[in-house]
Amino acid sequence: MIITILLGVFFIFLAIGVPVSFAIGIASIAAVLYIGDLPLSLIAQRFGTGVESFPLLAIPFFILAGSIMNKGGLAKRLVDFASCFVGFIRGGLAMVNTVANMLMAGISGSSVADAAAVGAILIPAMKKRGYDEAFAPAVISAAATIGIIIPPSIPMILYGVIAGESIGKMFLAGAIPGVLVGLGLMITTYILALLHPEQFPKEQFPTLTVIWHNFKEAFLALLMPVFVLGGIIGGIVTPTEAAVVAVVYSLLVGAFVYKEIKLTHFKEIMHETITGTAGTMFLVGTASLFGWLLAYEQIPEMIGQWMQGVSSNPIVIVMIINILLLVTGTFLDLTAALIILTPVLLPIAVSAGMSPIHFGVMLIMNLAIGLVTPPVGVVLFVCCNIAKVSIGRISKAIVPLLIAMVIVLILVSYVPQITMFLPNLVSGKI
Repeated sequence: MIITILLGVFFIFLAIGVPVSFAIGIASIAAVLYIGDLPLSLIAQRFGTGVESFPLLAIPFFILAGSIMNKGGLAKRLVDFASCFVGFIRGGLAMVNTVANMLMAGISGSSVADAAAVGAILIPAMKKRGYDEAFAPAVISAAATIGIIIPPSIPMILYGVIAGESIGKMFLAGAIPGVLVGLGLMITTYILALLHPEQFPKEQFPTLTVIWHNFKEAFLALLMPVFVLGGIIGGIVTPTEAAVVAVVYSLLVGAFVYKEIKLTHFKEIMHETITGTAGTMFLVGTASLFGWLLAYEQIPEMIGQWMQGVSSNPIVIVMIINILLLVTGTFLDLTAALIILTPVLLPIAVSAGMSPIHFGVMLIMNLAIGLVTPPVGVVLFVCCNIAKVSIGRISKAIVPLLIAMVIVLILVSYVPQITMFLPNLVSGKI
């Protein structure tokens, strides 16, 4: 009965448009009141316990670093640099978006931030060059999901805290899968360009002068992931300290080298950081109580027993987990799904022979796809607003790209070496 109240109240409030964090909190409080013998102080206690974690301090700093770098002109320089590699191929401007998002992913750790920064530059440019007005925001949306797979990644920080795993290893584990998603999107774009050449114009090959100029302009931005990951792998800094380094570095580059950050920008930068951090932390707190109640009712054990009743084959169990996550991602916010489902599904995945690091990357890849699938695809709506195109048109245009992403997801799910290669190389160092 308690699980009925918990999920029933949650979905009712979600259906009437209440924000996810409030819907989770209200449902949790309703369940505590129904149980009766639990002290009301439990609500505040679980909320406080959920956000009381040193690694979570990395989140506001990475949000701040991403905002500073977007305002500091680094996104535009990375786009120009990416165009030197693939911009001259037919449909190259669409591929530039993917490469630029892969580079931006090493800076912001947020798919929404990447979609907003790159989309504001490339969506108008693609429409001007004659690309289909629905495909332009669709490819921007799909590529922006790489932002939470390639390190640094805010969802990976959350997963590391919840699962008790090394955030540094999670960062390394996401690198190769993120690159594979990017390559999958680029191959799909090229195939579409061959099938519909009239919709994918060919650009001019850049001169060596242009390539050298764009490289020099983007060089300092490209060093950011090197400092962040190098510091973590080398044991010089923790992920939280690396986020602080990212803030200082981005501020120095944006203000004193590129000279595009002005004092007038800081109000907007701080507003984005405070609202982004507050929203995330409130969701972490309410979802912590929600997850505790699920554990109190032994829901993870019940789901595990059900899955083992369906099949004891690890291949089938992993397939069921993927399907569950893909469906969940279509209607539930990524952060909420991550916090709620990790304690439920992690023991099941481990029993099927997956390592917690491998499962974490698979989990985040599934939920990343949810960012670009209606009805709750946050990144999809960001690009809709930029392109001024209906969600229906973009949803249709993004289908081939979603297929490519699912293929990569299946590959990563069943070939653990893809995920574990880099973490195993530095095992014992982080």
